[in-house]
Amino acid sequence: MDMRLELVPLPTTDVERTKEFYVDRVGFRLDHDVEPGNGMRVVQLTPPGSACSIAFGTGFGDPGAPRVANLHLVVDDVEAVRGELVANGVDVSSVADMGGVLYAYFNDPDGNSWALQQITADARRPDAV
Repeated sequence: MDMRLELVPLPTTDVERTKEFYVDRVGFRLDHDVEPGNGMRVVQLTPPGSACSIAFGTGFGDPGAPRVANLHLVVDDVEAVRGELVANGVDVSSVADMGGVLYAYFNDPDGNSWALQQITADARRPDAV
């Protein structure tokens, strides 16, 4: 049996602000922005190189729902990605080394939190190299 995580819904209080943040600042690709009717709007975005997308909008879910915490974006060079995000106006923490796994953190405008993660060669299992 295959199971693939391909979509993570995020709560938002302002669809346009959230769309601008992820597309213009973080660099996610806009997959679609549709309004199927009855006041519903669905925006789906995908991080570069990812098979998993995020979705948010109006008319589905609860905008007052608890925020999503610590979604991980796995990157090859956390310092370079952090630098790009900071240059685009994203408030990103400094890089922390957790035993060969490097992390930097940021939040979207609604408080959903993200971790940039880089697994260094030193942290890889010997049988996984």
